Amino acid sequence: MNLKEYCRGVKGVVLDYGGTLDSRGEHWSEVLWRGWQNAGADFEFDREKFLDAYVYAERLLAKEVHILPDDDFLTLLLKKINIEMNAYSSADPRLESGHVAELARRAALYCDSAAREVVAESRDTLLQPLAEAGMPMVLVSNFYGNVESVLEEYGVRRYMKDIIESAVVGVRKPDPEIFRLGVKALGLEASEVIVVGDSYRKDIEPALKAGCRAVWLKGKGWGNDESAIDYPYCIKSLSELTTSLINEN
Repeated sequence: MNLKEYCRGVKGVVLDYGGTLDSRGEHWSEVLWRGWQNAGADFEFDREKFLDAYVYAERLLAKEVHILPDDDFLTLLLKKINIEMNAYSSADPRLESGHVAELARRAALYCDSAAREVVAESRDTLLQPLAEAGMPMVLVSNFYGNVESVLEEYGVRRYMKDIIESAVVGVRKPDPEIFRLGVKALGLEASEVIVVGDSYRKDIEPALKAGCRAVWLKGKGWGNDESAIDYPYCIKSLSELTTSLINEN
């Protein structure tokens, strides 16, 4: 069965945010790494230490409230990258703590600009066409409690019938229950819903367990764990899904 046939009968869409609508399927650690490199033109960062700092910040933000509901994406990035770079500086004394704030600012501006560009592309190639076709959409995201503020600032909140955010509902991917909440918000049967995400284990696998269909926006993921997974419904761009959904429904 090809993608167009797979999309036949779909009545609603559940969308992931980070990595899907804002980075073309690329894991955000890659975007941040480019931001760090752009910021540190006169300083060569160590990638392994960067990845350790990235993981440290993610775990800290999952345990402690640093990101506030009204924070826009640039504010989020400034907080997150400052945490990362301070963790990095403790492992690499070449980065003096006094330089962290300026380097974090440069990296945050780079990453915010990159996200804005991709979200605008996602709006034009997926969100607007599906909205015009009458296809309801719900966002399901592991995020920090401020995804609605981010969507509002980027001008795409109006496309979402509802938002199911892990920090708000208390359920995180890969728990299939978060996708069941998305299906419920659409008011449809799970078999009538297609989930779009950039991670096989966090999006595709749990969506299928919840009874939904699923399409994998497969870009450069975290490590090599998922790269060898063979899944029949992979796309390289969101426009591929738009064409299949509109043509088949």
